[in-house]
Amino acid sequence: MKIKNFITTTLIVLFTYHANAQVLISLLLGDKLNSDNLKFGVDGGLSLLNMGNTAGAKNLPALNLGFYFDIQLKEKLSLYTGVLVKSKMGAKSLPVYSLNDPYLDSAFAGGTVTRKINYFNIPVLLRYRVKGYFFTEAGIQLGLRYTGYDIFKKDVYNKKDLQFKNEVKNNYTRFDAGGVLGIAYQLNKGEGITIAAKYYMGMVDVNKILSASQHNSAFYINLAIPVGRNKATKKEQEKEKT
Repeated sequence: MKIKNFITTTLIVLFTYHANAQVLISLLLGDKLNSDNLKFGVDGGLSLLNMGNTAGAKNLPALNLGFYFDIQLKEKLSLYTGVLVKSKMGAKSLPVYSLNDPYLDSAFAGGTVTRKINYFNIPVLLRYRVKGYFFTEAGIQLGLRYTGYDIFKKDVYNKKDLQFKNEVKNNYTRFDAGGVLGIAYQLNKGEGITIAAKYYMGMVDVNKILSASQHNSAFYINLAIPVGRNKATKKEQEKEKT
C-alpha cells in the first residue's frame, strides 16, 4: 500500500498542472464507477512520439494522462478503454521552413522545429491474461486533434533559446486512427497498479498539405492506477452482510 500511495501521489503532483476537470471529477467519483466486472482508474505515463516520412524527425518525449475502464468479458478476457485527455503526437529536431517573414526566416536559420499536435486519444483494446497477472493486449486507438503547434528554436547567445510558436493545427486532419499492441503486468494479485508498454502505429495520413503520406506513431510506458476500488469492494461486502 505504501508503494501504491507513493506512486499515486507522485503521478498526481506531476500531472496536476496539465490535468483538466474530467480527470479531477473521475478521481472524486472513482468508487462509484467500480463493480465486480468493471475497474476504473487513472492512466498516465511517458510517450515517445514520432511522425513517419518526416525529414530529420527524432523521438519526442511527452507526458500523457487520462482515465480508463477495464471491463471484464470472460475469465481471462477484458475490454480496456478510456480517454487520454492529455496526449500528444509529434516529433522533434525537424528542419526549419519558411514562415513567409524575412525577419523570422533569418532569425531561425540553422535552428530546429519541435512539432506538438494535441489529441484526445481513445484506446479500445482486448486484454488477455496469459499467465498469472501478465497480459497481452491489442486493438485500435482513435484520436481527435484539437490544437497543434510547431515550436521554432535557436540558440542565439550564451545558449539562450530564441523561440517562436507557429499554429499548424489546420495542416492536420481532425481524426487519427491506428493499431495498438502491448503487454501489461498487474500488481497485488490483479487489484493493484498495472504497468504497461504499448506501441501505436497510425494508419491515417494526417498531414493535409504534404504530397507524401505522414503517419503518427507512439511508444507508451504507462501506469494504470485503480481509483476507489477498495471503497467499492467494502461497500459491496457491507451490503451483502445486511
